[in-house]
Amino acid sequence: MSSALRPPSLGPIVGHATPNSVRIWIRGAESGESRTVGVAALFKEKKYVPDSSRYFRLRREYDRTGTIDFDGLQADTKYRVRVASLMVDSATVNAHIADEDIFTKLPLAKVWKEDLEQLAVEESEAEFRTFPDRQDTGLSFVFGSCRYPCIPLKASLSDRIFDAIYKRFQSVGEGASSPRFMLMVGDQIYADTLSRFIPVGLADTEAEFRDRYMSAFGSPNMRRLLRSVPHYMTLDDHEIEDNWVQGRIKDRDKRVLFNMAISAYMSYQWLHSPRNYDKRLYYEFECAGYPFFVTDGRTQRIRDDEDKILEDNHMFGTPAKGSTDSSYKGQVDILCDWLKAQQARVGDRPKFLVSGSVFAPNNVDSVVRTNALGCVKDNRWKDAAWAAFPETRRQILKTILDHHVQNVVFLSGDIHCSNVSEIGFHHKENGPLPLKAFAITSSAFYWPFPFADGNPLDYVHDSKLEGDGFEVSPDVTMHYKSKDFEQDDNFMEVKIDATTITAETINKKGESIRTSVLQLA
Repeated sequence: MSSALRPPSLGPIVGHATPNSVRIWIRGAESGESRTVGVAALFKEKKYVPDSSRYFRLRREYDRTGTIDFDGLQADTKYRVRVASLMVDSATVNAHIADEDIFTKLPLAKVWKEDLEQLAVEESEAEFRTFPDRQDTGLSFVFGSCRYPCIPLKASLSDRIFDAIYKRFQSVGEGASSPRFMLMVGDQIYADTLSRFIPVGLADTEAEFRDRYMSAFGSPNMRRLLRSVPHYMTLDDHEIEDNWVQGRIKDRDKRVLFNMAISAYMSYQWLHSPRNYDKRLYYEFECAGYPFFVTDGRTQRIRDDEDKILEDNHMFGTPAKGSTDSSYKGQVDILCDWLKAQQARVGDRPKFLVSGSVFAPNNVDSVVRTNALGCVKDNRWKDAAWAAFPETRRQILKTILDHHVQNVVFLSGDIHCSNVSEIGFHHKENGPLPLKAFAITSSAFYWPFPFADGNPLDYVHDSKLEGDGFEVSPDVTMHYKSKDFEQDDNFMEVKIDATTITAETINKKGESIRTSVLQLA
């Protein structure tokens, strides 16, 4: 065997963090048919952490990407990591060889420390701050979605906002609570640049999906941001194709497309997530005592657009069968169990449910109307958001209602129009119930066509006035009020304290354009 140190072709990305650990992701250098191994070393306060140098595998089934976990770290502490890759020649390229069998044939990883420090910072260094181990503090984080790609000559336009986000993390004032992580809630790439029906700009090979990620995650401002703070991501439709639903995999060509798209998604986004549900794409994490559940609302999305039977639609896959073995649970059942468990564990502290699709407000076209002749207009079946999945919505809301799960916050993107919603519950005899939930939407990082999508007038602002209440049970209706709509390219910083959630909308220049204050129950 022979080996040579090279900087990553993409990354590093700071992924899942805890008070005592961090996950770092890279894509190795291009290496033909050779095996690829990553090497990393940890530093604290400019000093090398003794015995921290490690090897880790970069596997071909994940497009030569891989992660390394550093454990035993100090809470609320700044660190940096240097990473690189090694090409390892082998006469048995296609044979399975255990990691340790490869690592033992290499020199001790610590011999690369000085070589790692010689590599360019922007290509090989990640920096991060571990999460706090206290629950008596507030929390701040940044989130957003939807980065439409530019034509090559204007590529800097879609990258611009990530400079503002990076500066937001770096320019916290004296005594202020700094944002702890970045949450990207879908459409980090557009595999179908124009439409799934138009072949121009349509990714339909492994190389094209890879190039979408290399272009998006390799742009200068985004690459700097990705290597500077912990990131959490989830997919929406454009990681696969527009308005993707599970049933399309019955078609052979769509099944091939899905396999390529999800292989790329798992390599470039899922791999650096917590991965705490085996190879399921949904996951959970916690920061400063605030719990988050990040859903997979696309690969398990069941919707039959031919029958248009809403009761057959399920956003998070088939729910449990009720009387059968309770060990067989769908994502929605796991999510409901999680909500109950978090209410029991953290009480009325906010609990964040992350979904690429918008929970509230609904599009005005999805509001059920009855005309003077008694004809009902119900277009919910074709909606891309939660309106098309009433059974999923009802199961979650009924869990919130029956178990008094207080201060659930739905975070989403997708619609290219940021806003906030306050959600309440009204009993037909007893009036308003002492139970609150919220929805916060941040979108888009870059969308050049505001005249074509994201108009605030396309959405319900007051569900009572506009006839868009949702029946949770025969006695209880959910209502919401939405406000502070913003079409300009933006992201949000969300701040939580003991009594309020503040959602600040920030534009591509880094300027605060709206501030919404939500009172917790």
